[in-house]
Amino acid sequence: MRTYITLLFFILLLASCSGDKNKEIPDDLNIVIFLADDLGYGDLACYGNPIIKTPNLDLFSEEGVLLTDCHSGGTVCSPSRSALLTGRNPYRSGFYYILNSKTFLADREVTIAELLKDNGYETCFVGKWHLSVLEKDRLDHPDPGDQGFDYWMGTTHNAFDGPANTERFLRNGEKIGKVDGWYCDVIVEEAANWLKNIRDKNKPFFLYIASHEPHTPISPPPGYSSKYDTEEVDSLENIISYGGVKRPEEDLSEFKKEYYGTVSQLDDAFGRLMKTIDDIGTRENTLVIFTSDNGPETPVTIEESLGEWDDPIRDKCFGTPSIYRGMKRYTYEGGHRVPCLVRLPKIIPGRSTSNKLFNGTDILPTICEITGITPPEDQNIDGIPNFNAFLNDDTESKEHPVIWYYPNHADTWFRLPQASMRLGDYTLIGWLPTKPDSLDLVYWFFNSTPENFELYNIVEDPSQQNDISQEKLEVMQRMVPLMEKLWVEMRDEGRRIEN
Repeated sequence: MRTYITLLFFILLLASCSGDKNKEIPDDLNIVIFLADDLGYGDLACYGNPIIKTPNLDLFSEEGVLLTDCHSGGTVCSPSRSALLTGRNPYRSGFYYILNSKTFLADREVTIAELLKDNGYETCFVGKWHLSVLEKDRLDHPDPGDQGFDYWMGTTHNAFDGPANTERFLRNGEKIGKVDGWYCDVIVEEAANWLKNIRDKNKPFFLYIASHEPHTPISPPPGYSSKYDTEEVDSLENIISYGGVKRPEEDLSEFKKEYYGTVSQLDDAFGRLMKTIDDIGTRENTLVIFTSDNGPETPVTIEESLGEWDDPIRDKCFGTPSIYRGMKRYTYEGGHRVPCLVRLPKIIPGRSTSNKLFNGTDILPTICEITGITPPEDQNIDGIPNFNAFLNDDTESKEHPVIWYYPNHADTWFRLPQASMRLGDYTLIGWLPTKPDSLDLVYWFFNSTPENFELYNIVEDPSQQNDISQEKLEVMQRMVPLMEKLWVEMRDEGRRIEN
């Protein structure tokens, strides 16, 4: 009898400690998404970085799950932000490249903020928007308020005028004048004020906060960078991987402390936001997702080799994709595999790791899944309900193709592929035909189809060094037609959009 009771107690204990999303998720669930900018997969201590100190994010990772196979929806800024909010591959929305006067998030696109707002949530956006021009005197683009946010403060671009000493912030459509401080500090202070003093506390909340750091220009307070001005850091920097991307021949090592310090500054800002969540008593019923919009910025060498840019402000870029190939803009793994930490107390087990694939397009359908909200029925949603990835649970998993694009068209020694598609353990890499000089980039990108391919087993060969396209013909016969079909389908839907 005693053995039976002991066994019963053990079973009940396991049940109480394991995640059960269907049974236990609170009815008043709050949601926070914190998006870093150009933060590499290997830039956090909890992801193995031997140099950068990130104690707040390390602690956060122990309180929830660390994802090892998470990806942004795009390989560059604006497309990945579009995918995050809509659940759609950005190519469908015409967002194949970064924001410009004709490429922006159209008002017809349904965002997760709109869905949550329509279902009783109070919604807030703070930070780098980069999906439309917010200054109405320049272009009449939809702003965060048009896309479902009750309250917002943000900037159109990257605050290139300085860390945050700029007059480019707007709040609810109105210019707010000069803002003193560094970007991540300013937006966390604004978000904390909204959480404490402005929001309707009778409603659950959705907060989307998008940092500028560690995007260029990189200039942290001296107290952060000086911590990394040591001989030990100099030695450790020699073992950091940059995705196989060639670094500049000149010695730029004096700048690395600026990058490392900026990541630590971002870590502190995130820690203050989590303290605010605790202070207002919402920790237990708040889902928090921390991730990045794409891989780390490429060294300035890349653009110099093309004769396109000589951009010394990017000499301070020392982000790393860890063992993965490529960096920002690459459709190889390093361009879109990103850090992702998720916490929901009592549902997501602490100190856990998940190796399940989760893509930026999955955020909208996953939030719909756990809140009981119906996703948009009149739009093609590419993401899937994927909360199980946070539980490292594959009981409902199935092979689902995920595809990334970037319109690189340079015909040089490092000519990059324009497409990458993941299906199960395999990643297919695709190149478009060479763009003639006479063709406009947009016309070429919207009238071409991948024609050359590489294939990698991403589980056995995560660094993508061994092309097995000639060995795995049966896999190629399955994946190539699927990539071509998805490419054309998404391309043609995006091409029809007239902004």
